[in-house]
Amino acid sequence: MADQAFFTLDGPLDVSPASGQCRAANFTGLAQVARTLGRDPRGIVERHGMEARVLTDPESHIGCQQIADVFEYCSGVFDDSLFGLHFAQHQDPDVFGCITALARAAPTVREAIGTFVDYMPVVHAPDSEVVLIEGSDTAEYCWQVNTDLGINDQAHYQAAMLNVKLLRMIGGSAFQPSWVSLSAEPRAADIPEMERLLGCRVRPRSSRNSVAFPIHALEQPVPTANRLLYRLLGGYLEKVRDTQRIGTVEKVECYVRGALPTGSCSIERCSAKLGVSVRTLQARLADDGVRFSELVEQQREAMARNLLSASQISLDEIAERLGYGEQTSFGRAFKRWTGTTPQQYRAGA
Repeated sequence: MADQAFFTLDGPLDVSPASGQCRAANFTGLAQVARTLGRDPRGIVERHGMEARVLTDPESHIGCQQIADVFEYCSGVFDDSLFGLHFAQHQDPDVFGCITALARAAPTVREAIGTFVDYMPVVHAPDSEVVLIEGSDTAEYCWQVNTDLGINDQAHYQAAMLNVKLLRMIGGSAFQPSWVSLSAEPRAADIPEMERLLGCRVRPRSSRNSVAFPIHALEQPVPTANRLLYRLLGGYLEKVRDTQRIGTVEKVECYVRGALPTGSCSIERCSAKLGVSVRTLQARLADDGVRFSELVEQQREAMARNLLSASQISLDEIAERLGYGEQTSFGRAFKRWTGTTPQQYRAGA
């Protein structure tokens, strides 16, 4: 149909972490590393107040303090003073989620770094900050967490390795960091190993955490640049950023739209995503005159109408996307909403 959209996106696919939180993607690969070293990964995260699912669900949200504490604990229990650095060797920049995909698609290194400056606090960790500092000959990609986490050297070691990998990914085969500055205080005996792994000089006990590189690299094209993907993902992340300026009802609606197709839409998971208790979320919704179950039904109806009107997706698949176990349940619900069956609604659309 000429007037039908190629696709629609009613809202972000997920909800941003709350202040003090971070995506659990920072733990990607931790289970395998722990088992290899003879430890139970479930016990490690549960010891620090987290459910075992954070090891397999990178989109779940956990406390930044919990990440720092787990890495420091692992450093001690595995007797590895550079645990964060060694752990990040098993990871890649996709830990940062869709921001990494956007950076890969950016036209130049400068624009790729700009995606992290703009969106790292939006979708990965609200208390984090990325800054690009430009000098006459050298640029520095800097990162920091704007909250006191106490001892968190291992988290900075992980970030150093991941950020070096990120810059090499967007900078191409010729990219070479000039040095890495760290606010951490590693042992003097560890510095040669750090420099070997990072591929450049390390400046410990610095006033900032950064990766430095020749400034001319900023204008280099990204090898994987894709202008269409850059525009699409950029538009999506702008929508995510918009959710930080909307109210509780709108945030819940965004969560519901993203969670229904996964079959895991619940008020418990929603409250965790928003960084509040179930009771607090219920109270806030009550202040707006709605209940969570009502918002779920409203979003199901809106999504069903859109899918029936704008696509030829089978009724079985629509039912699955809306979180129904079978098509008959979807059919009964749709007739309750509209007074017609899904087949009749599609025929008249």
